[in-house]
Amino acid sequence: QVPLVESGGGLVQAGGSLRLSCAGSGRTFSSYAMGWFRQAPGKEREFVATITWSGRNTNYADSVKGRFTISRDNAKNTVYLQMNSLKPEDTAVYYCAAKSYSPSSHAHQYDYWGQGTQVTVSS
Repeated sequence: QVPLVESGGGLVQAGGSLRLSCAGSGRTFSSYAMGWFRQAPGKEREFVATITWSGRNTNYADSVKGRFTISRDNAKNTVYLQMNSLKPEDTAVYYCAAKSYSPSSHAHQYDYWGQGTQVTVSS
């Protein structure tokens, strides 16, 4: 089990920034690839960003590339998502997830999920 807890969501104006955090626990947290996904009302959960266990490799959805940055601090068992230049279409519940081995953009391949944090971007 890898309990995950997201925080940092909120209401922000378009063009603003937020930093999401995902706190894990357990000695094996640093061995997991991590991903951020989001789900807007009435839509399917979609890939946002992933990071390898070491933090050396990252991957982003085209819709957030250049605006969002994923990072991790394994000493703190935490993964971050820095979101800049936010747009109303970024409004969604954001989830972090963990999986063994390599990261993936496919949500169904992840083993552990947090409860989500709401991000709302007003125009």
